[in-house]
This record gives sequence, structure tokens and C-alpha cells, in this order.
Amino acid sequence: MTLQTAHKLYNTQQYEEAFVAYEKLANEGDTDAQTSLGYMYQTGQAVTKDEAKAIALYEEAIKKEQPYALFNLGLMYANSNQYIDQDIFKAHELFLRSAVAGVDLAMYEVALMFEQGAGCVQNFSEAAFWYEEAAKRGHMEAFNNLGVLYKEGRGVEQNFHRAYVCFSRAAEKELSAAQYNLGMLYDRGEGVEQDHEKALQWCRKAAFQGHAKAKEIISGLQDQGKIVF
Repeated sequence: MTLQTAHKLYNTQQYEEAFVAYEKLANEGDTDAQTSLGYMYQTGQAVTKDEAKAIALYEEAIKKEQPYALFNLGLMYANSNQYIDQDIFKAHELFLRSAVAGVDLAMYEVALMFEQGAGCVQNFSEAAFWYEEAAKRGHMEAFNNLGVLYKEGRGVEQNFHRAYVCFSRAAEKELSAAQYNLGMLYDRGEGVEQDHEKALQWCRKAAFQGHAKAKEIISGLQDQGKIVF
């Protein structure tokens, strides 16, 4: 049984067969299998949920820097459970190691922590770097957050055009926060020619998806009789 076969079983929702395959490979020391098996224990797929077992498998896998084991264990430290006390410093360390190994989800999480100063010294330049790395790999929330840094000039030189590019990429993928941010750029003519119609268009899209500020703006315009939603 190969790891590729085990993944195929999992991806076709043959979870019981996948579990058996992962377990065999994990016992042979395959860190990828240990990580996948840990995730099945963590989520209770084809086995009784057992977070303690999941942690043990992740910890074994990270001895060889398995990227997704680092990320999954980082999430557990970030959120805590009955087996792990919340430790945002440990979470940051694990996310950073996972990010260095190329995991886009970890790049986003570590960027967020650098931006907020959570589990580390606040560093907007590092936040911008990791948002950009995640964005290069198609992470839409990273595109949006990088756009905010460019718009505000935090960690990077202020550049409204780059903010526009970032917001546009994420807005086109239906991210409501980016749709709202793009609408605000059009409304103010920052990084793009001012266009109130396009501003309203993007704000409507964000509001339709439940974005709070966009809904508030649209509702206010409706109350004033300026638009019909």
C-alpha cells in the first residue's frame, strides 16, 4: 500500500480503507501518513474522535518537520482543547515553521499574528512578506489583508494602486471584505479613477454576502431614498 493509494482512498471518501492504509504507513514511520492519520483522529473520520492520539501523531511527524503536522498542531495550540492549553507563542512558532516549509494556510496565519502582535513582536513588514507569499499561492484573504497594508502604508510603502490590484483579485473570487474595500477605493478614487457607480456595485455585492459595513452603507442609502437594493 502506497501513500498515493491511501490519499486516493481518502479523497474518494473511502474513509475506513484510508484509515487502515494510513495506519499501516504511519507505523512504518511515514510522516505524511502520520499527519493524515492524526487528522482523522482529530476529526473522528472512520474512528472515534481522539485528540490526544492526534496530538501524539502530529508530534511524531513534526520531528521531521512535516509541514501540515506543524500547521495542524499550531491550530490546536492557537485554539486549545482538553489536552493542550492555549499557547499563542507556541502556535506562532509552529505556524512559522510550517510557513517556511511552504504551507499557504500557515503563511496567512503567521502573517496575521505578525500584524496583530499575537504570540510575537508586532512586525508589519513581516506580516506583509507572509501575506504576499500566501497570496502568490492563491490565498484570497491574504490578498485582501496585503491590500489593506498597502492602502494604509503599514510595513510597506503606501501604494493605492497595489492595494487596488490586491482587492480586485480577492473581490473577483467573491471575498466580501475585498469587495467592500474595492468599493471604498472606487468611492474615493484611490489607486483607480473615481467611479461612484462601481463603488456602489461592489458595496452591493459585499452587502449581499453579509458584510456588516457594506450592509450598513446600503441600508443608509436605501433609507435616504437614494438607491433601490
